[in-house]
Order: sequence, then C-alpha cells, then structure tokens
Amino acid sequence: QLQAPSELQWVAAVTPWREKSTADLMSRHVSNEMGYGVPKEGWRICLAHEFKEKRKPFQAKDVSLANVWEHIGLGVRYLKWWYKKTQVEKKAPFIDMFRAQPLRQIYGAPLGGIGGGTITRGWRGEFCRWQLNPGMYHYKTVTANQFTVCIRRGGQTVYQQVLSVERPPTLQGWNWGYCGEYAFYHALYPRAWTVYHLPGQNVTLTCRQISPVIPHNYKDSCLPVAVFVWDIENKNDYDLEVSIMFTMVNGSGHKDDKSGGHWNEPFHLEKEGEAVSGVLLHHCTTVNPYTLCIAARKQSGREVSHQTAFSPKGTCSSLWSDLITDGRLDSPTGFSPPTPKGEKVAAALAVTCSVPPQNRNTLEFCLAWDMPKITFGSREREHMRRYTRYFGSKGDSSPSLSHYALTHYSQWEKSIEEWQRPILQDSSLPSWYKSALFNELYFVADGGTVWTELPEDVDISGGVRSEEGGLPAQPAIIKEYGRFAYLEGQEYRMYNTYDVHFYASFALIMLWPKLALSLQYDIAGSVVQQDPTERLHLMSGEYSPVKAKNVVPHDIGDPDDEPWQRVNAYLIHDTAHWKDLNLKFVLQVYRDFHLTQDSQYLRDMWPICQAVMESEMKFDLDGDGLIENSGYADQTYDGWTVTGPSAYCGGLWLASLCVMCKMARLVDNEKTYQHYRNILDKGSAAFDQLLWNGKYYNYDSSGKDHSNSIMSDQCAGHWFLRASGLGEGEYQAFPKEKIQSALRSVFDLNVMRFAGGQMGAVNGMCPEGVPDRSSVQSDEVWIGVVYGLAATMIHEGMWEEGMRTAEGCYRTVWESLGMAFQTPEAYCEKGIYRSLAYMRPLSVWAMQLALNMSQKDPITSAQNGDTDMKDGQEVGENLS
Repeated sequence: QLQAPSELQWVAAVTPWREKSTADLMSRHVSNEMGYGVPKEGWRICLAHEFKEKRKPFQAKDVSLANVWEHIGLGVRYLKWWYKKTQVEKKAPFIDMFRAQPLRQIYGAPLGGIGGGTITRGWRGEFCRWQLNPGMYHYKTVTANQFTVCIRRGGQTVYQQVLSVERPPTLQGWNWGYCGEYAFYHALYPRAWTVYHLPGQNVTLTCRQISPVIPHNYKDSCLPVAVFVWDIENKNDYDLEVSIMFTMVNGSGHKDDKSGGHWNEPFHLEKEGEAVSGVLLHHCTTVNPYTLCIAARKQSGREVSHQTAFSPKGTCSSLWSDLITDGRLDSPTGFSPPTPKGEKVAAALAVTCSVPPQNRNTLEFCLAWDMPKITFGSREREHMRRYTRYFGSKGDSSPSLSHYALTHYSQWEKSIEEWQRPILQDSSLPSWYKSALFNELYFVADGGTVWTELPEDVDISGGVRSEEGGLPAQPAIIKEYGRFAYLEGQEYRMYNTYDVHFYASFALIMLWPKLALSLQYDIAGSVVQQDPTERLHLMSGEYSPVKAKNVVPHDIGDPDDEPWQRVNAYLIHDTAHWKDLNLKFVLQVYRDFHLTQDSQYLRDMWPICQAVMESEMKFDLDGDGLIENSGYADQTYDGWTVTGPSAYCGGLWLASLCVMCKMARLVDNEKTYQHYRNILDKGSAAFDQLLWNGKYYNYDSSGKDHSNSIMSDQCAGHWFLRASGLGEGEYQAFPKEKIQSALRSVFDLNVMRFAGGQMGAVNGMCPEGVPDRSSVQSDEVWIGVVYGLAATMIHEGMWEEGMRTAEGCYRTVWESLGMAFQTPEAYCEKGIYRSLAYMRPLSVWAMQLALNMSQKDPITSAQNGDTDMKDGQEVGENLS
C-alpha cells in the first residue's frame, strides 16, 4: 500500500523546487509567441539560457588520498598502456582517463534513426556532435551548417537573418546574432521544436525536427534521415514571401573535410507523383565514404532553389547577396569540381512560399546521409547497415532516402503520437517524468549505435556445437532483424557492455523487442566461445585469457577494433571472475521471455543459462548456497571492493536461482527444478543470516569498516523478479517486509539525507547518514541505478518515494547541470561528473514497466499497443 499522505509531508515542501527549476530554463524568454503545434510536455529551454553550474569530468587527480594507495598499480599500468595505445598504435583508448570530454552544455535531440549514424543538433540549433563512423564520436560545431530566413514584402527583402545566436569570427558577410530571448527549444524525443519570434516582423517560425525512431517498426527506424518542417505564421495584415535557406558543409568538421576530392551535385527525383530536389554532397574518404543530402519537397506554391557549391570561409557574402536579391538561389546545373587538398566545400538549398495575412504556411526539408558499408577500426570486415536491406548498398540512395522521408514523415509522426499519447495524457504522471521517459531514449540511436545485417558466412557461436546441437549458427531472429550494438557510453567505448545493458535493456525489450533478443543471441554465442590469448589486466597486473568458456563476456568489442569478432575490450579487470555478468544473463533471459512469450527463444537460451549457472557455482566456496565476492571490485561497481556474501551479488544470485526454478518448470524438467530449489532454499537462509541487520541488507558480510553501508542497489535481484512477474509465492527469494524495509532505509538515508533529498540516491550511505567515501564509486550517484531503484519502489507500492527519488536525478542532469542528451553515468554531490552520454539511464523505461504492471496484466503491459507479442500463446507451449 502507498504510505499515508501524513507520512509524506516532504511532497508539499518540494513543490517550489519543482516549479522553479522548470521556470529557470525559460526565465529569459521575453516573447508571448509559443509557436505552432508545440506539445505541453517535454524539455523546454530559452535560447538565451546560461547554466550557472559548470562541472568538471572525473580524472585521475580526483581520486581521494584515502583511495589512491589501492589504485597506484592500476595508474602506472594504465599510463603505460595508454602511451602505447595512443602514441605507438595511434589508436583511441576505450576509456581515456587523461582526455575526458569537457562538459559542453549545448546538446539537443540527435538526428537520424537507429544504427545508421547520428548527427546531433544543439538546443541553440548548431550541428555539433557527429557519429558517422560507427561508434566513433567527434565534437565539432560546423559554423556554416545553418538555417537562414529571408522575408520579402512587395518585391523587396525586408529581413534576412541566420537563425543562430552565435557571432562567429568567420562568414561575416552573414547577419548573425539572432536575439535568443525571443526563441525557445522544446524536446520530446524523437521530435524537437524550435520557436523563433522575429522581433519587429510579426512573424513566428516553428521548426519541427523529426527522426524516425518508432517502437516496433524495424524498417523506418533504421533510416539515416531527419525531416525539418518549418511552420511560418504571418500575424500581419499583408502578404509576405518567406524563404528558408539550409546550408551544409560537405563533411562533419573533421580534418578529412579538407582531404580533397569531395564534390557536390544537384538532383531531382520524381516518383509516385511526388518530387524532391536538393544537393548531394559526396564525401570521398578512403575509409567509410558517404554522401550527405539536403533536400526539399517540391509542391505547388513552393519554389526550390539551390547553390551547388560555395566555399565556407572568408565573408561568404556572395551567397548572402544571392538570397537577399530575390529570396532565391542561382540554381546552377552540373556538379562541382572535386575539392583541392586543404579546401572545404558547402552547399545551400532554399525553399520559398507566400504566406497570406493572419495565416500560416509550411516548408519541408530533409537531411539524409548514406554510408551503406562500414568497416570498424581494424578494417578486417565490411558490414552492411540495416537500411541497405531496403535502399541498397551502392552508396547512391540519398535521393530515394530523402524522397521516402519527405513522403512518409506524417505517418511516422502519427505512430509516434499514438505511442506517446497514453503516457503524455496520464494526469497522474508528473511532467518531469514524461520528459525523462522519452528524452532519455536518445541513447538508443545516439549510443554509437550500429544495426547491421548478419553476414552469410558468420556463425554466432564460432562453430562451437555441443552434442545436443547448441545455438543455430544463424538464429532466425538475427537473420530477420539484424545485429544490434550500442556503446556503454560515448566516452566508454565498448559495445553492449553487459553489466550495464542489464539496466538499459528495458528500453529495448519494451520498444524494440526483436533487437533485445538479437543482442541476447549474440551474447549467448559468445558465452560458448573462448579466446585463450593471454593479456595483462590493469587492476591486478596479472595475465589471463581474453575470454573464458561458459561465461558471459563483459562487452562484444571496441568499434576501433573488430566488434563481435574480438570481445572484451575492457581490460581493467578479468571479468571471467566477476560475479554479476552470468546472473544478469539468466535474469534477462526470463524477463525477456515473460514479456515476449517467445518460446523458441527460451528453448535456445535454456542450455546457455544452465552453463553459466554451472560456471557461477564455483563462487560458492563454503557450499551454503550463496556465492561470495572475492575481495576486489568484481561486479559492475568496478571501483568498489566487495568481500564475501554481498547484498548486490548475493541478491542477483538468489533471483537467478528463482528464475532457473521457473524456467525448469516451463521446460518440464523437474530434476533441474529440484536442484535449483534446494540451492535457493539454502542460499536464502544464508543471505538472511549473513546480511540482514533488521532494517536493510548490509553491503557485504566482511565485517570491515563499511560493510554495513546502505547500498542503493541492494534490491536489484528483487527488481528483476518483479519485472518478470515473479517475486511472490513459490517464486519469491526475499521476504516482502524485508524488501520494503530496505527500500524505506534507502529512501530515508541515501535519498533524503543526501544533498537535501534533491539529487537522487547516493550509491552508498553510512548508517549515521553520511555518504560512504570508502571507494571512488560509493559516494557517486549513478542515474541509471536510481531509475532502477525507483522502478523497484513502484513495484512495491512506494509510488511517491520512487518518483521523488528519480526526480532528483532528472532535475540535476537536465535542469541544473546542463547535461541534456548526454546523461552521464555518475555525478557526485559537488564538482564532478563521470562518463557523459551513458547507456545505463535507459533504465527509466523500467519505471514505465513497473507503472504498467501496477495498472494491468503484466504480459500485455510491456508496451501500450504492442505489435510484436504472440497473442494467446500458452506460456509453456511446446517448450519441453
């Protein structure tokens, strides 16, 4: 039951905080114009806003003196490895402790679907973060990439302005410095709106940005395109002619923009009664060449004109004059000569329409990028991006991609609105939550994401087959839906980092379940393989194999190497001895089955689950049915030492035993059921005896100084049981009253006694109410862990506490620290953050699952209006 309101007096106390923080982001906005069709819910910010708090990234020098000693060996070994990697091999390290990205408080919603590369626009409109080469980011704002408005009345240009608040040192022939107080940005991913009131003109422009990120749609969601719809409102009593010009450099601000040989050409494509025109910008690098495309829809009453090539340096006043003369561009025919080395080239596209008095008109642009074949850093294999299945792999698809986007975006928006509407219209849900839920989804596309076709010669298990047959070489789900990988973080460059994906996976299994299952097959294929190559692990200083057999890998590789082929890019610890990875696989297998009812999947995964549980058994050293941690940071908290039975890993272990019992029943294997049941009964008793202290589960049972710390993540195992429809009756691993007492302790101490209750839950809290500073991670807040904790609270009927806990994280990241669309892994109470644009916060979707499950039957609640589920299939049908 929910707590009585009298016990929740803090709700009233925090109302001013909630209202004030939203108002802060819009406090400098002076216009009353709120644009056309902008939704109420989302993240909104005035273009003139400045974030007061400027944080620094965590670096080696931030390790406290108390913690330096145990990390001295790691530091020396890392430095040697880093030098060899960067100076000798000329490669990027998978984690760069010396060159962390500085915080730029500028990012907005990324452009593009899933797995075809992304281009991020800032909330002030700049094109500023690029991931066209798979998994490799660079952070350059390309000044010439802009939208410009030209307004004409009675045949005369009366106003021409770059829609940018910047005043750059280049391109000074253009009219820069739009007044940001008259504009605001509003994001509700995968769409965003920018509303510009044009002072003195009585005109309001609303630019709507649409990316095809559509749940349960596996065709359009993979397209490397974005659409910009400009709604122009004329509040005058006379006609206006309005042009919007879109300028784009051939490249991404990278040094190869000047490598020479790049060229542009105009194009026109007519099919099915619809026509689009634009300019193709061919970027002819030796590795991963691509074509950028700016295009517009040709319709009656709209005129499209272009400039094939201009040099984006100097004053660039000739392009400006070309537009100002008549609101149109010259539109030369033919292609531009290839650029000489050292020079860049850009293109421009303008669309013109008339807007009657007191009326509105619309212009539509598209940006597409076509890099159909990709190689990763090792250059060993060529991979086909998913969209090539529909648009071909020749590198000439930009015109048809643009045509498809401009003629289908209305259907995309209809699907997006149908998906989001039930949540947005639910008045019981707070506004900040609606923004968090949809905007955190940016990482599914902008997590260095790749979505490729499975090559015909690839065997996901590396040819390993057991006597029973094992996994198919090419599982049907990967053949049909492709291979999917996303980074642990834009700065932590490892694909499908599995201990973190455990948290993030809720977004995929609820919205693109086929991708979630495809990823699981890839992990299962890696489980049965081994790589005996010995290498140095940086924490221990010992050599051990890259990958042991029958254990879950940490990650499936580094995009700067050859992912899928060489796994475990992470070499700080030897993760074969981590306690959480195998368990997280087992828990996800059953959770995924519960939500999809895919019996083939369960059949295929069952032997893999048995193999990894067998591997895990060796960590129960004393045979009491409970695994022990090994006295170092041997789990996802890889800087927080844990010794003996622990709340986190012990809880995951008991939950895994519980789901093994459930799956054994589903496959009709009573003997295996009894085997796991016996261990579960023994292990539960030991867990209780060794860790329960009357109020919560101790961090570990070592009896050391901080072994009685309150860990915010102590109920992670129970969380997964709840998310899988278990956790009660026969399939209960933890007594309900103890879970609720533990969650209450976490709320009272880790949340409310930390930072005034306004920054979420700190990872570790001492019983006396001060953060646990025994490690570099115990006094951090991990946003993705907090969203999972909030979900657990909601499952347990603690709705208010769950919402309050998560709200602190959302407001800190999106409203105080300026980290929109780059939610980090962690922040401390003051001063520092760690690892921007991180995978784990996708766990906010676990909160939605918990809300759905508390409202209705869990199987149908994986997603409102689900299209992937197998209706009416019996849970255990044909499993044995």
